[in-house]
Parts: sequence; C-alpha cells; structure tokens
Amino acid sequence: MAKILLFDIENTPILNYAWGLHQEVHSTDFVVADWYILCWSAKWLGDKKMLRGSLIESDTYQPYEGNDKELCQKLWDLLDEAEIVIAHNAIQFDVKKANARFLIHGMPPPSPYKIVDTLKIARRYFRFTSNKLGDLGVYLGCGEKLPTGGFSLWKKCMAGCLKAWKKMIKYCDGDVILLEKVYLKVRPYIKNHPNVDITKRVCPKCGSKRLKSNGLRYLTSIIKRQLVCLNCGGFSTEKVRNYTKEEKVALQNG
Repeated sequence: MAKILLFDIENTPILNYAWGLHQEVHSTDFVVADWYILCWSAKWLGDKKMLRGSLIESDTYQPYEGNDKELCQKLWDLLDEAEIVIAHNAIQFDVKKANARFLIHGMPPPSPYKIVDTLKIARRYFRFTSNKLGDLGVYLGCGEKLPTGGFSLWKKCMAGCLKAWKKMIKYCDGDVILLEKVYLKVRPYIKNHPNVDITKRVCPKCGSKRLKSNGLRYLTSIIKRQLVCLNCGGFSTEKVRNYTKEEKVALQNG
C-alpha cells in the first residue's frame, strides 16, 4: 500500500510599509519582513498519531524571528517518505509554500509524490455553494474548522504568546483531522485518483480487496471489467482481454 500523507501549513503574513489602508504593494521595496512557516500538522492516512512542527518548539526560538529551517526539515522528511500527499489547496498553496522554504534553506526536492488536492476535487466534481474546507466539512457532516478568533491569533503567535501558540497548533491539527474526513467522503468520486497499490487486485482508491463486478466496458481495442469497491464505493476497471482479429474486423465494418 502507498504511504499517504495529509498535511496543512500555517504561515505568517508579509510585513510591509504602506501609504494607506487599501494600498496594494507592487514592489519588494515595501517589504519589511517576508513570510515564513509558523507551524504545520500532518498524519498518515488511517493513523491516529498527529505529527507536527512549529517554531515555538525550537530551543533558539525568538518572537518575530523567521528561522523555520528546523521545522521545514521535519516536513521535508515526511514528504520525502510519502508516495501520495493530500491537502486542501495543495497545488496552489501548501506544496508551493513548502517548496519555496525548502529551496530557500538549500534543500533538494523531496522524492516525487502524487498530489490529491481536495479543493480541486470539490471544484471539478461538485457544485457546492462554497469549496472552503470548513464549509465542505459542514455540508458532508464531517465537522467544522476550529475557531481562531481572527488575524489576532497570527499576530500573537508572532509576538511569542504561548497561549496563542497552543491555540494555533490545535487549529492546524484540527484542519488535518477535518481534511482526512472530507477526503474519505469525496474519494469515491475521484476518477484519476493515484493507484494506492499496483501490485495487487485491489481498489485503486482505498486498497480494499472487496471488489464486485459491475459489467463490462467495450473500449476501442480492449474489453474491461468495471468494478465497484464494497468498502469506499469507488469505481475502477481491470483488463479482461484484447479484441480478437475477427472482432476488430467486425467493429471496423460496423
């Protein structure tokens, strides 16, 4: 079975000068301090143990200091081990944010892995009123995101408030727990889900051996059997055989 990692990142804002409240910054000349990762949470699919990294854990931590190399290395180790990675807005945010910090710290790319982005899945296969993780959790009966109290939580963490840090880490953990529940709900609908086990006859989405035949599919040159998973409800196919020469001729002649 593939090693499947779920993770979530929380980072600081960019600190910059501004002439007014609604000014858009178009130059790095205005930047006082760039963003960095505050913390991340992760877990292996199906495991109860939560894995995490945060600046506050470092012995050398100082408020407003953005040295996130140690926690980035821990995240890099997990991503390097993973074969499939799941996150909400993974492609545009979490994976790119992580890669940016890896490169800044001189780290090579983690070993290649497949990405399952639950935000893209929600947009591609469904028409929810909102595709935010918290809203999806409510729609699908998976629970809600933990409240943060707004941007003040991020400011307090940057200032070194221990109470705020505990709340931030709990919030990040909660996102990963909710992410796993939402992912398991939408998984049967994912048509291009990475195969979790190419060595056995199992459901490519969840790895279950409990497959039931659901008829044959006659494609251009081969015949496939459609299968439905009795565990997750997902559909898959397996090759039955190629067409014989006589069957190919018959198909070509209509």
